[in-house]
Amino acid sequence: MRFMFVGDSMTIGRAGDFTWRYRMWQHLSASFGGPYKIVGPRTEVYDTFADAPVSHEYGDPGFPEQARRHLAGWGEGWQHMAPLIGETVRVHKPDVLLISLGLIDLGFYTDADDTAANVRRFVAEARAARPGIRMVMLPVIPNVRAESDEPFAAQCARFNELLAKAVADLSTTASPLLLAARPRDYDIHADTYDGTHPNASGEHRLAGEFADALHQAWDLGAPYALPF
Repeated sequence: MRFMFVGDSMTIGRAGDFTWRYRMWQHLSASFGGPYKIVGPRTEVYDTFADAPVSHEYGDPGFPEQARRHLAGWGEGWQHMAPLIGETVRVHKPDVLLISLGLIDLGFYTDADDTAANVRRFVAEARAARPGIRMVMLPVIPNVRAESDEPFAAQCARFNELLAKAVADLSTTASPLLLAARPRDYDIHADTYDGTHPNASGEHRLAGEFADALHQAWDLGAPYALPF
């Protein structure tokens, strides 16, 4: 089975991060129970000094090159990934997409309704390339900005409603879509290093939500064992 991570800065990570992708790789390696592969066109993390995704300095230098693959970008959201996903799926042939997108869209690019339209475009493009593809989508986790910016917080809440509707509308037996829950006990003041991006505990919680969704809905892998 071939997995691909799709996401924004929370998924690509910065130089020195382990990333939640790494935590998921560890989990799959320990519990998947069959052959699997992580695929995607990119392997880098974001270098804040270069202001570009050019670093290969992960928190664990032993993170295998083949397991570092992803389609994630710092500052990239649904509107950026929708035009890329069709060709990426055609080339890399993932069976399951693990998707965490939306916060950057709402913060800088599109409102909730336009972001939801990009979700539907993304799904259509991915399915055109691989009709039986499965997708797990994480709702937006509002960041620290939402605590003081009420309109932004309202857009996050509306988008999550529209995302749930899109998943319900678009999921099919041949190509099921799954909406994961907000990670249990996720606290932006304890599980991020800046109010947005996950620290070690946040990485585990994000990976854990994807892992538990895969296990509960499709019996893929095992429940995630949080180390705390």
